[in-house]
Amino acid sequence: MLYELRIYRATPGRMAALNKRFETITLKFWEKYGIRAVGFWTVAIGENNNDLYYLLAWESLAEREQKWSAFGADPDWQKARVQTETEAGGPLTTSISNSILTPTSYSAMK
Repeated sequence: MLYELRIYRATPGRMAALNKRFETITLKFWEKYGIRAVGFWTVAIGENNNDLYYLLAWESLAEREQKWSAFGADPDWQKARVQTETEAGGPLTTSISNSILTPTSYSAMK
């Protein structure tokens, strides 16, 4: 199993819109393509309270490439992404980073 940690730095004032897009739009598309979200987190105490962290689970890099590419190319996703409630009000993020993680032998998540 591989895990992908993605960190979205929300544009100041846009965290609510970013969370709303995931909750009401993005997750439905991920379900369509079999993309498995492990969890989502925001910062309650600490630096970077404009950051949204989330973790995706993949069987392999090949699975990630196939499903992520299909999701990204979906014309309905492209249309939904620019709706009024999302990016039409301005960019939701200032940066996005991601890392592909492999569990250690002593990790509770394998």
